[in-house]
Amino acid sequence: MTKFATQSLCPVCLARIPAHRVVRGEDLFLKKHCRAHGWFQTPIWRGAPAIGAWQRPKIPTRPVLAGHAVEKGCPFDCGLCPEHRQRSCTVILEVTRRCDLCCPVCYAGSGPRGRDPAVEEIAGWFEGLRRAGRGANIQLSGGEPTLRDDLPALVALGRQAGFGFIQINTNGLRLAAEPDYAAALRSAGAASIFLQFDGVTDTVYRKLRGRALWAVKQAAVAACARAGLGVVLVPTLVPGVNIDQVGRILDQAVAWYPTVRGVHFQPVSYFGRHPGPPTDKDRLTLPELMRAVETQSGGRFKADHFRPPECEHALCSFHAQYLLSEEGRPRPLHPLPMAPAEKQPIRAEEGAARAIGAVARQWAGPSSCRGGSCCGAATVSAGNAQAMTLDEFLAAARSRTFSVSAMAFQDVWNLDLERVQGCCIHVLAADGRLIPFCLYNLTAADGRPLYRP
Repeated sequence: MTKFATQSLCPVCLARIPAHRVVRGEDLFLKKHCRAHGWFQTPIWRGAPAIGAWQRPKIPTRPVLAGHAVEKGCPFDCGLCPEHRQRSCTVILEVTRRCDLCCPVCYAGSGPRGRDPAVEEIAGWFEGLRRAGRGANIQLSGGEPTLRDDLPALVALGRQAGFGFIQINTNGLRLAAEPDYAAALRSAGAASIFLQFDGVTDTVYRKLRGRALWAVKQAAVAACARAGLGVVLVPTLVPGVNIDQVGRILDQAVAWYPTVRGVHFQPVSYFGRHPGPPTDKDRLTLPELMRAVETQSGGRFKADHFRPPECEHALCSFHAQYLLSEEGRPRPLHPLPMAPAEKQPIRAEEGAARAIGAVARQWAGPSSCRGGSCCGAATVSAGNAQAMTLDEFLAAARSRTFSVSAMAFQDVWNLDLERVQGCCIHVLAADGRLIPFCLYNLTAADGRPLYRP
């Protein structure tokens, strides 16, 4: 057994407490102790690939403009404070608290009522981010952002402020219901749809979203295909509900490429409307998900294809990029196995810059699809490559790339402050501070929030 010291929060009182990452064989646990509320232990990593080899060390990048001084210490001074070790890669702007669903796993606790920030306030957010320099990718979220009739205008505001990649985080209901809505978002400058997509049966949606939505999801993707919007399928994976649909989700995503640019799995986190406490059986760790991907895809997507992140902490995510054949067979674009040079420390700023560019290139709609159906997208083969110009070849190749990734968000039970300090996915609070996503949404065992209003 090996121990590594870190710090966390007590799930009951939200006090900062000592913690250890404890390695036992192939498994990793977070073990912590609160003098008032006792011991807590949570699984972080279970099984292969080996945790000892899963590394992508970073040389910290401190915030150029700190939004909050260090007063109480991490995680109570977010803004970002000078202790933070990574810049923003994606900034999330919550443009509404309203939602037309009431999902039991909603991290935002959204519902039918809530305040919509004024357009002028959102314009100020964009301007503040622009003045801070060093562009990030933007995600417009909520609540359900498509409930705002002025959402295309908000996208245009972001583009006018100089942000080249703007993504909409949505349940897809409005995209499915209004034939011209996807085109309106695309014309305003939206590049990508981050589509809630938990499975391919209504049983899953009734359990996680409260209603049958399988037909809605299909219609939403079809609308994006017509408009030339890239789509990322985003399944919330819950043990006992939809883990067995991982392979079918991947099959469906490949069937829908090049409109669908990839799948971004999110193992359930126990915060927001679903604060917990969870048992060990309620957890899905990243290596368990990698193995499920390999098994359920029949070995087309393998666990050893996946890489630790270049941007955030190595325990937070995995990713792989593929070139799809005309028949939909994936070929990994990274060398196998992982090269020794990939395990050497890199500047956090460098990793973030690469991640920003990679997401923008991969998740946007392929140029060959814009303005029409994706069904006639160009393909790359030995027979036609020689007849193409270089630009045509690169455009065709990009239309055949496909990503599989996952993000393991932290909740109060498995929060590790070292991971938080390396976070690059930040929520822009109403007062202009940047707060790591997991901290912004974190809730105590009784549902009490740390940062979210």
